[in-house]
Order: sequence, then structure tokens, then C-alpha cells
Amino acid sequence: MNTMKKFSNEHVWISLQDGVATVGITAHAQETLGDIVSTELPEAGSRFGQGDAAGVVESTKTAADVHMPVDGEILEVNEAVVSEPGLLNTDPLGEGWLLKVRPADEGQLGGLMDEAQYQAFIGA
Repeated sequence: MNTMKKFSNEHVWISLQDGVATVGITAHAQETLGDIVSTELPEAGSRFGQGDAAGVVESTKTAADVHMPVDGEILEVNEAVVSEPGLLNTDPLGEGWLLKVRPADEGQLGGLMDEAQYQAFIGA
């Protein structure tokens, strides 16, 4: 099933399928950060509000918080990205996903940008 990605102004993407959202950083965020060398992600079962920092992505240049695009509960973290942060450099929109989340209110996705709006937002 093809799911549409939505984007936040904090450079996080989210896609929803069967009530479970996958969350990661955008390619623009990865390019801005540069070579990502580590990630810190929350434990499954943690709950966060929309806009809360739910993790940290660290590059050779800087560290950036990963802000939740919706209210929700963390169902799973991508352990592959924790052990191999380079996945964020090569495939941030695919294998480099960060979190699986059960959104508290799927309606919040409506307030996020679609791909065309996000591309305009970043000036692409």
C-alpha cells in the first residue's frame, strides 16, 4: 500500500498506515546536518506531544532534536539506525526511519505539509 508522507516545519516526515505512523528526518535535514554519526531515541512506550523533542540526531557538525510531528506513543525504535547511524545519510526517507508511533489524534496530520508545500518551505 502506498502511503503519503507529510512534513513538519522541524524537517521531520511522517507516514501513516493502518493506524501506525513511521517518523524520520527529511533529506533536507540530513543534508543540513551533514555526516550523521549517532542517534538517541526514546524507549518504546514513551509518550510525547506534538512538537516535543523525542530524540537527538548528532552529526560531525552539530546535534539536532527530532521533534514529534503528532501526539503519540512510541511503539518501536529503529535499532538499525542506533547501531548504524549512517543509514540516515544514505536513506533518511526509507531504511533510515527513526520511530513507529501510534498517533493520539490522526487529525493532526492534516496540519502538516504535503511534499509540494514542504519543497516550497525549504526553498527547493
